[in-house]
Amino acid sequence: MSDRADRLVGLLTSDDLDLLLITALVNVRYMTGYTGTNGLALVGPQTRVFVTDFRYVEQAKVEVQSSYERRRDQLELFGAIAGSIPASGELRLGFDDTNITVRQHARLREVLPERVQLVPAGGLVEQLRAVKEPDEIDRIRRAATAADYGLAQVLEQGLLGRTERELADALEQAMRDSGADRPGFELIIAAGPHGALPHAKPRDVEVKPGDMVVIDWGAEVDGYRSDCTRTIAAGEPSDEAREIYELVLEAERAGLGAVRSGAGGREVDATARAVIQAGGQGDHFGHGLGHGVGIDIHEAPRLSMLSEDVLTSGNVVTVEPGIYLAGRFGVRIEDLVVVGEDGCDVLTSLDKGLTVAG
Repeated sequence: MSDRADRLVGLLTSDDLDLLLITALVNVRYMTGYTGTNGLALVGPQTRVFVTDFRYVEQAKVEVQSSYERRRDQLELFGAIAGSIPASGELRLGFDDTNITVRQHARLREVLPERVQLVPAGGLVEQLRAVKEPDEIDRIRRAATAADYGLAQVLEQGLLGRTERELADALEQAMRDSGADRPGFELIIAAGPHGALPHAKPRDVEVKPGDMVVIDWGAEVDGYRSDCTRTIAAGEPSDEAREIYELVLEAERAGLGAVRSGAGGREVDATARAVIQAGGQGDHFGHGLGHGVGIDIHEAPRLSMLSEDVLTSGNVVTVEPGIYLAGRFGVRIEDLVVVGEDGCDVLTSLDKGLTVAG
């Protein structure tokens, strides 16, 4: 973590910026180590400043890297910015235009001298976050392992007769028992026709014989997330369900085979999507193939029809094609992978052959 500010300064220089104001808490955490709910950071070639309010002063003493000067301000925090910038000369101050509101921008303009130009500069910290350091990959790997163990424990107890919500609660506890700090996101357990909703929420509805059950789950370990999906047959599936499952599995394997440093996000998406289109189900795969995972469950880079991202070694992304037949069932298969020069390292260990559970 110690050289992240130096790497960020390199990006600032490329964008002709003198300083960057970091306000999104996930980015503040990435840059400084701070995990509280109110804080910001200011970074420049000779500037490392962290600001929070009185509630988090003691927490910041423990969490924020020693290279940052720690300051206390009122809840708004912008008042400390003016006193943290160099005392003279014209300055270009970048800010995250996707995170600061119009009102906050006006307040920032009010507290800064006219010689400081405010420049929209969203996405710079996200560029750093997209390429994971070895320690980050280790945490994500540990999260994936806890998630895998958790689902394996739940499946040993069977699916039939248990509600989606009961299964979600059991899976959350099993992940904690396997080393997770908490779930990585709100778990998806969706049986039968409910599985045709890509972002379904668990219900108080029992799993019935013949249901295809979409399970999208992940764990969080030391601040980093995992993300995986398996679709399990609760009892003997129909021939159509088996056929759809095999088509999705073929697409997922094609997507995994296309992941490598230098591949475009649009290109990887197209490789998997072509398999589903050739199988006559193109209209039933409406979301992107994947996304980055790290401190956030959705971050750069993206694998989609609209993506302009290019993969590089150290990216951690999902590969998750799906087919969703409204009113009938859905199938999604997802692995979490680390991008390498000549392929990818799959972090998910669970088998992808169609599992039939009682």
